[in-house]
Amino acid sequence: MVSQVLEIGIIFHSVIIGVTMGMSQNRCTIRPLVVALAFHQVFEGMGLGGCIAQAGFGLTTVGYMCLMFSVTTPLGIILGMVIFYMTGYDDSNPNALILEGLLGSLSAGILVYMALVDLIAVDFFHNKTMASDPRLKKASYVALVLGSASMSVLALWA
Repeated sequence: MVSQVLEIGIIFHSVIIGVTMGMSQNRCTIRPLVVALAFHQVFEGMGLGGCIAQAGFGLTTVGYMCLMFSVTTPLGIILGMVIFYMTGYDDSNPNALILEGLLGSLSAGILVYMALVDLIAVDFFHNKTMASDPRLKKASYVALVLGSASMSVLALWA
């Protein structure tokens, strides 16, 4: 169940990021989106792949989930480009910047929710190995803090 909910969240996130990127014509807004895509699509894929592997789905389901993960961002970019072309979207307009900020916040919020509720909570509170080994639990908390700190540092340049 976790992998399916995570897949749906990542699909919505990827479409939103793709639409934002496709509508944008300004290098100042495209550059951070490209950096974000380059870094976190890899980690999203690894996290989702781990969840899918643990779920034990059949080959057809795994293939379908991988396909959906792979095509949603490019489809979002195409949709954003179509919106730009049809509406004459001006990304230097203050309203456009607000819209891009809202879309970015929505997509980030989806990922934060998925990480906290579906991944971290399951791993930390519903894992028998974690509960039985205090050293593993401490190491996991340290890794979580270091990962969060490193993502925060990366955000300085995005």
